[in-house]
Amino acid sequence: MRTLDLPAFEGFGLGLRPVHYQEFLDGQVSVDFVEVISENFMVQGGKPLAILEAVRAHYPVAMHGVSLSIGSADGLKLDYLRRLKDLAERIQPLWVSDHLCWTGVGGFNSHDLLPLPYTNEAMDVACANVNQVQDFLQRPILLENPSTYLSYSQADYSEPEFLAELCRRAGCYLLLDVNNIYVSGVNQGFNPYQYLSAIPKGYVRQMHLAGHSQGENRLIDTHDQPVPNAVWSVYRAACERFGSVASMIERDDNIPPLSELLDELNIARTVASAACQSEECFA
Repeated sequence: MRTLDLPAFEGFGLGLRPVHYQEFLDGQVSVDFVEVISENFMVQGGKPLAILEAVRAHYPVAMHGVSLSIGSADGLKLDYLRRLKDLAERIQPLWVSDHLCWTGVGGFNSHDLLPLPYTNEAMDVACANVNQVQDFLQRPILLENPSTYLSYSQADYSEPEFLAELCRRAGCYLLLDVNNIYVSGVNQGFNPYQYLSAIPKGYVRQMHLAGHSQGENRLIDTHDQPVPNAVWSVYRAACERFGSVASMIERDDNIPPLSELLDELNIARTVASAACQSEECFA
């Protein structure tokens, strides 16, 4: 078991999206942190990076990536890691996160977050890759549970068991996406509350909230709708189990005015506060 310290951080945040740049640059938005898509700023200079540095002067920043491909049997891309490290050293984020997934093979990038088979072989690959990333960045990383639509025929772990063992062996932490738990649970027929109970309390350092859409036969993780009541219910249970953990709302399409997202964020504050008054809440 490897251990890299990650100081606890509590608070409520939003994703930094171009339509809201100016309001964040004014420094008056009532959030505790912002989250950025790492790849949008992994450049040497230019306007996007200048905007991020200006926003960073007002708010703590979390970096969230979509291209690390931590589950890839092809290994990691060193050029990507160098650019990720350069951005982290420049911004000094709260943490760096990505997804428990793979994104391509043989030099092909699918530009999608493809789920892993939860096997012992995949565990060995993921642990080796996490160790390499953390050694290179000299900081722990957070990994997010994916939204899934099908399951592999072979598995040695359930998803939460896989996440827990990966954290134990590699010394990383979890970004728990509550919407993904709900979406995957509906699609695959598992109980989201039992999923939460299988995650050890000390590993979760951030939670995501989002909305989804109804496809023909599956729920689709679209991030284009308000957080629905069913996801708020799972979030309350997550807060009761994991306590005061940094939480944020993701919205990537059909983006409303910032005031509407702040209203949703106030719901998160209310739900978390009520949950953490429960005797079940872990502090």
